Amino acid sequence: MRTILILILVFILYWWARRALADRHRRKPGAHKRKGNKAGPERMLACAHCGVHIPESEGVQDVSGFYCSDEHRRLGVRDR
Repeated sequence: MRTILILILVFILYWWARRALADRHRRKPGAHKRKGNKAGPERMLACAHCGVHIPESEGVQDVSGFYCSDEHRRLGVRDR
């Protein structure tokens, strides 16, 4: 009976150590800093020229609309 309990204890310690090491390897540097920053999802907007949807922070806003790049902003709204 004593041997079985020792084997169970060794198995539990092995499982715990393996899981702790796997969690440490999965974490990326700086992950603890990002946990506090809980910004919501970003809006996806369609380019007025080509229609591709991109995040609002990556696009270019103009008086005539929203564009995916400066090139498309320069070309303007395309008639479909």
